[in-house]
Amino acid sequence: MKWFRGKREADSGPQLILEVEGMHCASCGLLIDEELEEVPGVRSASTDARSGRTTVRLENAEMDPAALVAAVERAGDYRARLVS
Repeated sequence: MKWFRGKREADSGPQLILEVEGMHCASCGLLIDEELEEVPGVRSASTDARSGRTTVRLENAEMDPAALVAAVERAGDYRARLVS
């Protein structure tokens, strides 16, 4: 995780929201966040296992959503789709 970034910096910039299926607990969300934060261009990720949604903050608006979906699927037996 990108712990060195300040909260204000991590919460700024464009964002995408993903709907994720297959999560069972908060640990699932942490695995997904860690995988997403390894994708170049991702500033931060925050997953809520209860709602089944992940908010991904981006460095810029030029992110390919398919790269984010692939990262979620690499994290485990999860399926994701772009909501907004």
